[in-house]
Amino acid sequence: MLRASWPCALLLSLLLGGGVAACQGCGTAVPDANSGDASGAQPTIRLFLVSTLAGAMEPCGCTKDQLGGVDHLAALVARDRGVARGALVIGAGPLLFMDPVLDGDRATQTAWKGDALAAALKEIGLAGWAPGYNDWAAGAEALGKAAATAGAQLFATNLDGAPLANQGAKATVREVAGVKVGIVGVSDPRNRAGGLPAGVTARPSLDAMRAGVAEAKQKGAQVIVGVAALPRGEALRIADEVGDLSLLLVGKPHEAGDINDAPKSPEVVGKTLVVETANHLQTVGVVDLFVSPGSPADGQISFADAGGVARGEELVALSKRIRDLEARINGWENDKNVKAEDVAARKADLARMRADKAALEKPQPAPPGSYFRYSMVEVRAELGVDDGVAKAMLAYYKRVNDHNKTAFADRKPPPPDKGKAGYVGNEECATCHEDAKKVWDGTTHAHAYATLEKELKEFNLDCVGCHVTGYGKPGGSTVTFVESLKNVGCEECHGPGSLHAASQLAKDIIKQPDPQACASACHHPPHVEGFDPVAKMKLVLGPGHGMPLGGAPGATGAPAAPTGTPSAKPSTRP
Repeated sequence: MLRASWPCALLLSLLLGGGVAACQGCGTAVPDANSGDASGAQPTIRLFLVSTLAGAMEPCGCTKDQLGGVDHLAALVARDRGVARGALVIGAGPLLFMDPVLDGDRATQTAWKGDALAAALKEIGLAGWAPGYNDWAAGAEALGKAAATAGAQLFATNLDGAPLANQGAKATVREVAGVKVGIVGVSDPRNRAGGLPAGVTARPSLDAMRAGVAEAKQKGAQVIVGVAALPRGEALRIADEVGDLSLLLVGKPHEAGDINDAPKSPEVVGKTLVVETANHLQTVGVVDLFVSPGSPADGQISFADAGGVARGEELVALSKRIRDLEARINGWENDKNVKAEDVAARKADLARMRADKAALEKPQPAPPGSYFRYSMVEVRAELGVDDGVAKAMLAYYKRVNDHNKTAFADRKPPPPDKGKAGYVGNEECATCHEDAKKVWDGTTHAHAYATLEKELKEFNLDCVGCHVTGYGKPGGSTVTFVESLKNVGCEECHGPGSLHAASQLAKDIIKQPDPQACASACHHPPHVEGFDPVAKMKLVLGPGHGMPLGGAPGATGAPAAPTGTPSAKPSTRP
């Protein structure tokens, strides 16, 4: 868990004059975003689109090069400012929080995530979003304060109630690069039981969108962007029945949990481009609008597809295969049982797949008149880090650390039931199992707690449980009661050892741990991608720990070529 658990949410309508480049995968340079269109034309407006960020400040896990991170997004936007003549960043769906309710021990630090995200969005230049149910999790007043801190507008013309006081306007019209852009947002922020946030009432989304589009046209909008926090089917109906939308960004009406969604392909419904990006800031949709000099100054502009949508489904499928292979290669690189030549062969497969993706993303010739180009951008660490956003994130982690260290200082684990084992720590185990302790000392598990301390996260309730032994279990550890149980020690796999330490009998300990326990506890998506618990178990074995002294583990077999990849070469091993 090298990065913190999912905190806050991100992104939406922003005027800034920026740009984004598509990333072709792990370990490759980000293409130059300053080249504009293949024909040499500069985009008139660049739209940055994010769906259902849902409290994802940065990814949490120990997989190399995970997707996400508002600091990386901010770096991307700052780097590419000026590519287009003007820009808007627009978002839809829950933004501030991962779950619809703040409760339990995490309530305080989760509420502070919203504060931290709002500060980050201020740095990015957020203009507004169509809120989802989760955005009310800390209350209407907190949502209003977060929007004000971020300098952002809430786009939900069909909703009434705090902080959505109806001011009569159904559409927002902004002039961007000399083009009047109308923004109309609708939302149906209901929880899974069908309830709206306290004090909020909703009118039919379709009727509200029609009215908003009509008002935008009356105000002279030449481009109309719809923003919808709705079930996808309902949003597609709006795209089908409201014919004057240039683009519709779709986000979920509510979200729950940290599971990452797969990317969705863009589609054109009538004249409307419909975009929904992967949740938790895994991806950002980028739409460049090229406005023809001959476009009407007092009417709507129609845009033709000049690349990205027709091949969108194929690109999404290929991106998934690339991401899956990247995750497997990341695991093989640290596996002493996999031959280097096999990893090299799979890296060659990956390079060919990236080349295929780059070929699919190559812009098509520009059609006559006005047109758009769409691309899906993966948010990765190689984009860099924005200093201002990084400071806001660090301030949040320090705030949480300082608070939790005091708030939970007296919390101790419950004692084990009579006759049941408690936890004793690695040093007690080492009195009899010195060889096994030496093997453990060479694993990353032995340094798990230090990774949190370096980043001011050791008292963060979202993080600590996977970096200590026996967390929350009888006779184990808590957020502050960790002294002898720091790091992922022997008993995390073998079970509490007090009875075994006293009796030294095999029946009082788990001699052969179940590899699946690793996956169920911490090593599961989204924290770890492509995790094979059986193969990974061998990485913590050595002479005196799971094998005889002087022995060697059996080979795991060669990494197989990715299925369905025509260019992939077969394995170099029999």
